[in-house]
Amino acid sequence: MAAPPAPVAGAEAHDILGGVKAVRLSPVLAGRTEELTTLDAALARASAGEPQALVVAGGAGVGKTRLVEEFLTAARAAGAVTAAGGCVELGADGLPFAPFTTALRALQRELGDDAISAAVAGREEELSRLLPDASYAPPDGAPPHERDGRTRLFELTAQSLERLAADRTVVLALEDLHWSDRSTRELLSYLFRTLQATRLVLLATYRSDDVHRRHPLRPFLAELDRLRSVRRIELAPLSRDEVAAQLTGIHGTVPAPSHADDIFRRSEGNPFFVEELSANPDCSLSESLRDLLLVRVERLPEPAQRVVRVAAEAGSHAEHALLAAVTGEGEDALLESLRAAVADNVLVPDEDGESYRFRHALLREAVRDDLLPGERSRLNRRYAEVLQADPTLVRAEQRLTRIARHWHHGRDSARALPAVLAAAVESRCRHAFAEQYELLKRAMELWDDVPDEVRARLRPADGIEDYEPCAPDTPLTELDLLAETVVAARLADERDRALALTRRALEAIDERAEPLRAAWFWVQRHWLVEQLARGDGRTELDHALRLVRDLPPSRVPALALTAAASWEMLHRPGRPEGLAAAELAVRTAAAAGQENLELNARVMLGIHLEDSGREDVGLDILREARDRARRGGDYTAAARAELNLSAALENLGRSREAAEVAADAARAAASRGRRDQVAFSLGNQMDSLVAMGRWEEAERVADRAERDAVVALTYGNLAQARARLALFRGDVPRAEALLAAARDRLGPQQTQPQMAIPLSTLTAAVAAARGDLTGAREEAARAIDAGLAPGVHRYAWLLLLVAAEAEGDGRRVPAFARGSAAALARVRDAAAGLSRSAPVWAAHALFLDAQSARAAGDADPLPWAAAAAAFEPLDRPYELARVRHRWAEALLTAGGDRERAASLLADAHAAASALGATPLRTAVTALASRARLSLGGPDPAPADPVRALGLTSREQEVLKLVTDGRSNRQIAEELFISPKTASVHVSNLMAKLGVSGRGEAAATAHRLRLFEDA
Repeated sequence: MAAPPAPVAGAEAHDILGGVKAVRLSPVLAGRTEELTTLDAALARASAGEPQALVVAGGAGVGKTRLVEEFLTAARAAGAVTAAGGCVELGADGLPFAPFTTALRALQRELGDDAISAAVAGREEELSRLLPDASYAPPDGAPPHERDGRTRLFELTAQSLERLAADRTVVLALEDLHWSDRSTRELLSYLFRTLQATRLVLLATYRSDDVHRRHPLRPFLAELDRLRSVRRIELAPLSRDEVAAQLTGIHGTVPAPSHADDIFRRSEGNPFFVEELSANPDCSLSESLRDLLLVRVERLPEPAQRVVRVAAEAGSHAEHALLAAVTGEGEDALLESLRAAVADNVLVPDEDGESYRFRHALLREAVRDDLLPGERSRLNRRYAEVLQADPTLVRAEQRLTRIARHWHHGRDSARALPAVLAAAVESRCRHAFAEQYELLKRAMELWDDVPDEVRARLRPADGIEDYEPCAPDTPLTELDLLAETVVAARLADERDRALALTRRALEAIDERAEPLRAAWFWVQRHWLVEQLARGDGRTELDHALRLVRDLPPSRVPALALTAAASWEMLHRPGRPEGLAAAELAVRTAAAAGQENLELNARVMLGIHLEDSGREDVGLDILREARDRARRGGDYTAAARAELNLSAALENLGRSREAAEVAADAARAAASRGRRDQVAFSLGNQMDSLVAMGRWEEAERVADRAERDAVVALTYGNLAQARARLALFRGDVPRAEALLAAARDRLGPQQTQPQMAIPLSTLTAAVAAARGDLTGAREEAARAIDAGLAPGVHRYAWLLLLVAAEAEGDGRRVPAFARGSAAALARVRDAAAGLSRSAPVWAAHALFLDAQSARAAGDADPLPWAAAAAAFEPLDRPYELARVRHRWAEALLTAGGDRERAASLLADAHAAASALGATPLRTAVTALASRARLSLGGPDPAPADPVRALGLTSREQEVLKLVTDGRSNRQIAEELFISPKTASVHVSNLMAKLGVSGRGEAAATAHRLRLFEDA
């Protein structure tokens, strides 16, 4: 759908200039056919419902903006709705979400308020952080940091764009990412990763020659390289023929070959330089780029040059009314100067009809660089004075940041500090924590340069998370400023900087005089040390607890005690210390009137009670906390309670209830646009569905969860759950890949028992499935020796079952069997400390007893009968089928009831077939075949169980000899083949078995009893 070049927006006359047009120097876009074709194809795919993400890169002046303008024009001609926004060049002062704000305003103008309201579905207040209305201002009593507020804003933005593009094609172009603030980059990255099934094209540009090794855009670009959904377009310089075509468009005639050659050589194919050299042919080759660009400005009348110099210091855009106030020019004189600058293509009117921008950023940079240092400072002070006197001269969301920037660059610290602090509050209210952090860093730099009388008039501390200022409504102190900066740095993922700031604060505090504030900083250190994997954070937490031990109830003691209860739950579940900490945290928070902290403490209390054996009481407290949070409108606390409730129910084997609670939690999260909480809830639901044998449904739920997942922890949990299911189905390579992904995603958190034990269980099970029984034994031993806390029953029973089964599978391998007694003793000792109070735990204990007896060579069927009886009422079809298989094996080994064995095998076979549990089904089939028992009905599996593994007849013969311990030469002699051929057969059969050595192949054959008679 390539449309012919057309005049771009902004080329037409703007009313404010009375009909003066900004005429494009190059009316025809030269070259870029391939790039436009790529963009057109992306538009076509988006129109078919497949969202598109593209990034255009190129050096300064190479034509990124022109390419985007041509594409947007063609897209509009094809019926798409387009909107563009550019990042604002303010350096470290970056305006949060600036390009999104501009683009969303354009969509609002194009589609109307009703369409935007329908897209945000009643969450206009949240969207106001991106799209402020005319009356926008950060509230005086702005709420403290909302830890999930940023996630909610990102999710709302994604959902709103998906809804706006549901029945129309929308193109969103964000330009100049090299100037972008970090919040913009993070939101764009989020959209690139999460947009789905919508008719949206998301296009971004950046200047590649500005992105040096330490440029903040580099990590963002590295992340894009890992996203296969993002297409990169690199704009190369024009060729000689394309430069000639551009010159033809500029002059209306074909240039002489020598002239085209000269311009091509001097411009190096840069379209912007072609325009400048074409307009100034007398410039010498030795002149600098800045001098070349300034030639155009110096042609202007002196009054117009003064206006251009003032506009250069305004930023990327200069508002007409602001220019009038700063220059002090009368309206007629200002318009005359602006007409001259626009007519000579120095300035270009913006689409909004209210402001101007330089024709190219390089031109603005040249004008700014030509200003004297004193001249720049004076201009910045003038801008600040004008904006302070009349903030309505710029858009509401830009006022405070621009005032702060101008006072700072005007070198007036006394006025800059209050302005910077005000801008920091606004950034926090907009969930722009990275920008808040940068502003607060600047405030700390300015602090010592500001007189005491100015600091005495500063705003109070800004709603810092559970912090105790010296006194309410008193001016900000340096310690308060450090506390604000610590929280902002932590929420901006600048954890190293936050940790350093806590050290600085604690060095300045007299802990005996200010125990509350000292304890607060120690709690912050506790979190940061653990998040950075510098330790478990317990030392820091204990220091905080000592400081608040004898203090009356207030926020900080409640915070420290809740943190202690949480730490115990994660690191030492089920111990009395955790339960005591949770009970004290609840009492302290309630006495202090801290509702949110009390709800969090109650969730901890419910979990500790469940871990400690008082399961029903713990579940009741979790339900109460959820319901109370709902009544109070605290959705975050309600979601935390509900997620833990579903996990607790699953821990107790009440999978049907757990799945229903998790599904409710997912629906509640979806109704509030909290995508990652949807994914986490669905992950809990998947666990319960797998337990109930609803594996196909579990896979569908997991697919949806992966689409919604944002946080690494959520991805890690999902990968682990899917790995376990892949193993049940016999897809060992997929299980291994998912296990690696889980470890990568879970990061430092994988050391916590609730993560570490399942990972070890999965690692051992994968090793056993590959035939590496020694690896399985070693992994299980490592996890058991690390200690199984009292509250890890659900995970510990499964670990011990894998360990015992591996011992049973290897009991006929002499080298492995020699260590079996010690391994079984370790398993039995660990099991002795686990609870059996829940029916599912009691069933697992009986299962373990039977597995341990089998591993010790005891073929008594009674332990298996007891385990089967325990599982039958529990809605655990996979475990029941496994137990029935082994029960039948014990009956046959002991010469018992063959009819009963046949019935058990038929039931196990039917369950394994229904579930898709291929390894179990193969083992059942093999046992039935060896025992000459019918499974009742046609059996789709091969009659020969060895063939179920895909082995040829010759490979079966070779495997039998490998199992007997024969070497390749001995195999060759036995089968009358060459040693080389024997080696090939051994390699092939090991590949089919998925093992890496002869010992593993023999162990697999022994485990499946492939060459034994029952």
